Order: sequence, then structure tokens, then C-alpha cells
Amino acid sequence: MDIRQLRYFIAVAEEANIGRAATRLHMSQPPLTRQIQQLEEELDTQLFVRTPRGMELTQAGTLFLAEARNIRALIEQATERTQRAGQGKLGRLDVAIFGSAILDRIPKLILNFRNEYPDVNVVLHTMTKAEQISALRQNRITVGFNRMLAPLPDIRSEVIATESLLLAVNLNDPLAAQPALPFDVLARRPVILFPSGARPNFVDKVLALCEARGFLPEVAQEVGDAVTGVALVASGFGVCMVPESATTLQYPGVVYLPFEDAPAEARVDLSCIYRADDHSPILSTFLASIRATSAALQDAAAA
Repeated sequence: MDIRQLRYFIAVAEEANIGRAATRLHMSQPPLTRQIQQLEEELDTQLFVRTPRGMELTQAGTLFLAEARNIRALIEQATERTQRAGQGKLGRLDVAIFGSAILDRIPKLILNFRNEYPDVNVVLHTMTKAEQISALRQNRITVGFNRMLAPLPDIRSEVIATESLLLAVNLNDPLAAQPALPFDVLARRPVILFPSGARPNFVDKVLALCEARGFLPEVAQEVGDAVTGVALVASGFGVCMVPESATTLQYPGVVYLPFEDAPAEARVDLSCIYRADDHSPILSTFLASIRATSAALQDAAAA
């Protein structure tokens, strides 16, 4: 028995006539009759009663029609799901996140993707940059989001946003009363840096910007992420340079101020990283979605 025979049987049962069923199937009557006879022989059961009016289902035939329709529905469902998986619209997507970008940009990108493709199961993992690279190479994740990735031959990095840098200041600091700050204020306050860990990272970015202005800041603390950095600002440990997305952290007693003379380099990229040899449909679909969403967010911000 094969799928074709089931299709022939369903047509004859629904039409109750070999001639009409043959027309529906775009075939002649004799081969259709032979297929029905072979099916009955294989099942060792009579499925139809031949009458002058046409073909009437036996009790066994009525039962088999219900089963045949169920099988057809399952095949159609399997075909559709396979096609959707091949188009990147179905399956599992493992995404690694870390840092201040999870506070604003990334949730918007992922939410939009999930709304577009609800049949894709998006699983989030919190990983440092080094952990993301290792997980990509081991096929444990499909994509990661991070900043300042050093060039790697097997990992691609695609910029999805560029953010200005601001200074988180304790509300009790006299600096908090100013609308904007000179960049060299970093030479006059203890500075909290993040993230600790694999280099190059945002710490190197801040130090390089300060060195270009002819000073190195007094480092009060070096912490793991923006959340901890801003919490230390709220506790009076110093000031902390943060990407714009970190301003969604509304800690009591902390304000975020722009630089009045920020160097052109006082910006930081957010990138999506993935394996260079990954040509899976689900990755292609995800990348297309976040590119479109990022462009829309940029247009909205510029308006």
C-alpha cells in the first residue's frame, strides 16, 4: 500500500463512482479499477460493493475511509511543517545574549521575530563573549549578540546598531545638575568599568578614548555588566560610561548625561554573531528579520 493508492481510494469513496473519480484524478477508468482491486487484495477485505449506481462503501470501507483521511491529513501536515522548516519558519533557534543590549534593542528584535514566526521556538541563553564563541563553534547556539568582537575566521559579526555613549552619574554629585559634561570629567571622578573578562571589550574602548584625550581615569571598580556598574553609581562608588541602551536602567538616584565634546569615536556597536559556515534557513530568516527591524528602529529614532 502506498500514498497514491490511498488517494485513489478516497476519490472513489467520495465520488461513489469510478468514472467520476477517474475524471477527478485525471486518469482513465481501467487503471483506477485495478488499483482499487489491488488495494482490496492487499487488505484481504472488500471495501466497495459494486452496484448499477456506482460504488458503495462496505462497513470495512467506511472505517478505512476515516483512517485514510487521517493519514492524508498527517501527510499534509508533515509536508507543510517540513516546507516551513526548510523556509526557516519552523524549528528551534538558540540565541545567546549578554550585557546592556539586552535592556533595549535585543528584546525588540526578538519580539518582532517571534511575532513574525510564532512556530519558531526561540531559546535564550545568557553567555559572556567567550562563552558565545565557544557555544557557536560547538553548535550549541545559532546566534549571539555582543560588542567589540575581534575578527575570527570562522565567526561572522554583523553590526545591527550603533549607540552613543553617556555617563551615569549619582544624583547627589554636582555634575548631575549640568545638562551635558566635558569628556575630561572622567579624569576627575572615580570610574566604574565593565565588563570584566575577555578582551578586547568595552573597558578597552573607554580607556582608549581617555588615553586619546591625554589621561587615564582612576578605576574604582571593574564589574561584569552594565547593571552592576549602574548599581555602583547609585551607591556612590563613582561614574560609569554606558551605551545609550543602558539608560533603560532606571535606578533611583542615577541620571544619564551626554558629553558636550564627545569624540567621534565615542560610540559603540552592537553586533549579531554567527558561524561563517551556517547556511541554515532558520538563521537566514532570523537575520533578515533583525535587519528589517533594526532599520525600522533607526528610521523611527531619526524621525
